[in-house]
Amino acid sequence: MNQHEKLNYVEFPSSDLKATKQFFIDAFAWEFTDYGPEYTAFDHQGLYGGFYQAPLSSITESGAALLVFYSADLEATMEKVKSAGGLISKAIFSFPGGRRFHFNEPSGNELAVWCGQINESIIPLTASYLARLK
Repeated sequence: MNQHEKLNYVEFPSSDLKATKQFFIDAFAWEFTDYGPEYTAFDHQGLYGGFYQAPLSSITESGAALLVFYSADLEATMEKVKSAGGLISKAIFSFPGGRRFHFNEPSGNELAVWCGQINESIIPLTASYLARLK
């Protein structure tokens, strides 16, 4: 549902659209709609979005935003990511409010998966803690 002034869509570069699509299909059961040979879109994943053909990748080391999946079973999700061809870039670690890991999909885009509970009082604390990890 589109909501006024709420995040609605995200776009990522992909150097290999076919490999990127197959990864997300295998790891997370996503479905895609192709809009020509250089763009593919996904929906109903908590956020709408797409991948565009480009020799770039979105990684936090370069200042990119980090999109984070939620999982009720972090270890099982990590195994699915690895089985689908994702590379674990940060093994599971704890932070205030939960645990998470980071991975790169086949085109190099960095994403993360976390488990735990959202607690409004720990969000500023979590941001401060994560800034110290760099």
